Amino acid sequence: MDKAELKTALEAAVTDGLLAVRVTPKASRNAVTVEDGQVRAYVTTVPEGGKATKDVIKLLAKAMGRAKSTVVLVRGETSRDKLFRVE
Repeated sequence: MDKAELKTALEAAVTDGLLAVRVTPKASRNAVTVEDGQVRAYVTTVPEGGKATKDVIKLLAKAMGRAKSTVVLVRGETSRDKLFRVE
């Protein structure tokens, strides 16, 4: 999936300004994928002190071509399933 397809798939996954993401910390590489409407984010950082969540926000913002400040965590600070508001 190239960058344009990923951006389109991510925009399509946003419902009422919210984006549900399943996060996999300690992955081998940083990546964002969309499979059957399910958004998955893989980050290499460890899930302690919100580090992985910060990296997920950076990844999502970059993939959607937006500023980091437009992607805000709504729910799931310590969960693998997170909900972000996309402004």
